[in-house]
Amino acid sequence: MDALTLFGLFAVTMMLACYAAEDRSPWFILAFAASCALGSVYGFLQGAWPFGLVEAIWSVVAARRWLLRRTADSA
Repeated sequence: MDALTLFGLFAVTMMLACYAAEDRSPWFILAFAASCALGSVYGFLQGAWPFGLVEAIWSVVAARRWLLRRTADSA
């Protein structure tokens, strides 16, 4: 297994773990957004630009959900 494959495995494993824990804290939503960004980088590095693009969009969506949740929790 090469370094790029290990990086991709780490990114999607973190996505799964953070998604499963989102209800525990808004910080898991932010960590999910960051892991989606890592998944996007992986997609572009391996040459699967559609995967990279979709993961980048998911990252933005998750970051927006984090911001909305933090705003709602502080109100």
